[in-house]
Amino acid sequence: MSLPNAATLSKDLLQALDVLSGGVHPGFRPVHAKGVLLAGAFTPSPEASSLTRAPHANRASTPVTVRLSDSSGLPAVADNDPNLASPRGFAVRFHLAEHVHTDIIGHSHDGFPTRTPEEFLEFLRAAGASGPGAAKPSPIEIFLGAHPKALEFVMAPKPFPTSFAREAFFGVNAFKFTNKDGASRYGRFRIRPDAGAEYLDAPGAAAKSANFLFDELRERIAKGPVKFNIVVLLAESGDTVDDATVHWPADRKELQFGTLVLTSEVANNTGEQQHIIFDPIPRVDGIDPSGDPLLETRADLYLLSGRRRRKA
Repeated sequence: MSLPNAATLSKDLLQALDVLSGGVHPGFRPVHAKGVLLAGAFTPSPEASSLTRAPHANRASTPVTVRLSDSSGLPAVADNDPNLASPRGFAVRFHLAEHVHTDIIGHSHDGFPTRTPEEFLEFLRAAGASGPGAAKPSPIEIFLGAHPKALEFVMAPKPFPTSFAREAFFGVNAFKFTNKDGASRYGRFRIRPDAGAEYLDAPGAAAKSANFLFDELRERIAKGPVKFNIVVLLAESGDTVDDATVHWPADRKELQFGTLVLTSEVANNTGEQQHIIFDPIPRVDGIDPSGDPLLETRADLYLLSGRRRRKA
């Protein structure tokens, strides 16, 4: 298979995602189409400033916008769809000043299927060419047979939470954190529910309504704040920091980064979701890319799809 050059890669990825979603759904994301925006604030932990000089780690509080979502590019996907709703998405925007921000983007599975964007395009195209009428072995079966990390991602259990407020999320990429003294450490963001993670068994998930996660979240936040804790899993010397498919050893230390307290649903939610474009690259002093080849293409793809969404 011939692969595109960097100038066309994001466009080809967007097209491949559209195929998997049955075509373009104007005004919606090509993945994680079904979502909700919540407003709140981030409070850094006392340890955060020892890791990074980034502004939100050194202020008393920073306003945030958080988007929670299902996985599929189908805007009406059922929250309990066993094939399309997982992994769920989490994105947070830290509003540092007017038109100045930094983001964290994660999903509810610890890992990613491919190391490079070119491999990810192969993965998506193979999946798109493997409908019910595809000859056996299908293109996706061939791809997974040759890419064990992708097979691991596809086969890993992805249980449904009882609530978005009871789900854990994982940053896909590692970043380099630098503090005010110039000391740097690599790490990965982890976002954990303050109430603790809680999951349904298969029969319990199947019995839920198609919008149970969003309905429950709206009911919950009307009664009180929803809280998440952000931690950074710290790499040690020799750990791979530029490959999103690699898991670090289980004994790696975590640093408490801070707490998100979400208090309300954002007004004009549908319109604001159509407008906001999250960025996988932090673009803030004190948090830098790790050299992961996915990052630049992910950022290009988010921008490309966001501009299309805004025009709808």
